[in-house]
Amino acid sequence: MTITFSSFPCTTPFFVSSSHKRLRFNLQSSSQLSPTTTLPLQTPSLPNTGVIVIGAGLAGLAAALHLNSQNIPFVLLEGSDGVGGRVRTDFVDGFLLDRGFQIFITAYPEAQRLLDYKTLDLQKFYSGARVFYNGQFHTVADPIRHFWDSAKSLTNPIGSVVDKLLIGSTRIRVLTKSYQEILSADEAPTIDLLKKIGFSDSIIRRFFRPFFGGIFFDTELETTSRLFDFIFKCLALGDNTLPAKGISAIPEQLAARLPSDSILLNSKVVSIDLDESESPSVRLHNGQVLRSELGVILAVEEPEAAKLLAGKGGPVQKTPVRSTVCLYFTADRNQIPVQDPVLFLNGSGKGIVNNMFFATNVAPSYGPPDKALVSVSLIGLFEDVSDDELAAMVVEELSSWFGEKTVRAWKHLRTYRVGFAQPNQCPPTNLSKNPRIDSGLFVCGDYLTSATFDGALVSGRRAAEALLKDKAFTRA
Repeated sequence: MTITFSSFPCTTPFFVSSSHKRLRFNLQSSSQLSPTTTLPLQTPSLPNTGVIVIGAGLAGLAAALHLNSQNIPFVLLEGSDGVGGRVRTDFVDGFLLDRGFQIFITAYPEAQRLLDYKTLDLQKFYSGARVFYNGQFHTVADPIRHFWDSAKSLTNPIGSVVDKLLIGSTRIRVLTKSYQEILSADEAPTIDLLKKIGFSDSIIRRFFRPFFGGIFFDTELETTSRLFDFIFKCLALGDNTLPAKGISAIPEQLAARLPSDSILLNSKVVSIDLDESESPSVRLHNGQVLRSELGVILAVEEPEAAKLLAGKGGPVQKTPVRSTVCLYFTADRNQIPVQDPVLFLNGSGKGIVNNMFFATNVAPSYGPPDKALVSVSLIGLFEDVSDDELAAMVVEELSSWFGEKTVRAWKHLRTYRVGFAQPNQCPPTNLSKNPRIDSGLFVCGDYLTSATFDGALVSGRRAAEALLKDKAFTRA
């Protein structure tokens, strides 16, 4: 089947019932991190559209952007009250609280093509970390960006001199490979790769487990070596950053480039129906049905995708999924123990804290002028421990890091428990999965590529490209 672009208008109006919000973005206000709404028009049903994209996380937004660039009409359905999926920020008492520990690496290749970094006003972390071990902090620094810090750290107990030379050789190894070569290379669990390279048990326990374990939410380092190499290369080429207006500034920037009436919030999809017409339809939580003329792209996180595609040949979710708890505390800005924008790692092998940092040291805009924001990350959900108990345990543990008087003055602000922080990407993996499930039905998400911001963006584009190719689109 060949369909010309002239068969459809560039945009189509979407009218929504009172259960939906029509989306507008006001990116000028630093205090507003969620869409504003206008009063919806009343209508008994939703119209047909070209493509239905389900889920306004990074993958869904990337898919919608590619469709929009090709003048394909679409509607983007989002079950929650805002865009971003897991990439969201809340504004609480003057603080910006990202929903879980998230860092944006500037070298992500797909992100470089899609995002305007200048507008994001990216604030940089120190290129390295401070590791708490044996009652002290020890610096691990990037030798290219912080040569003298790196030289002074050669004899610290985080690893041997040989370990630090091996970090340099690993950097060279990943930089000589393309991203595609890395993501399709032979694989093993990351822990096996590190041992094969020759890293000592001490640097694995004291640095690699808390650092990459915090990125993968997997302190056992069972995650594929493909993902380790991909992240290692990105870290070598780019900076760890936070957008000045919170991590949600990333999806909001993408959404602002879409037609203003193309995103419907509070529009949860409960089923996808396939029929002989090759044009799937979706049913919303309120009973309304929306039919696609060209196809459906499912861009929700893996557990929800598995539910919606049950019996349709969809993804089989690996277990366990990766979970995390992120706790935020406030303190007087002039009373925090350090002013550096550095990530602190727990290299002691004891306690529940994996990593923490002072967010306002990285991005002062994350809090009021006189207040500091402390972000603490744990691996796992700790379901049997209450928020108050967990906060007390964190305060007790960090008192040994920074001093009891300092830490006990912190005020617990909020706790986020993220049950699905990342898909499980233990070997074997296929990071270039075909997004086509059936005629007119495609999937995207970081579980199909790499479990990174970049993987989600790549996956969304690939799903949209596959749909257009499947329908044999040609220009008029």
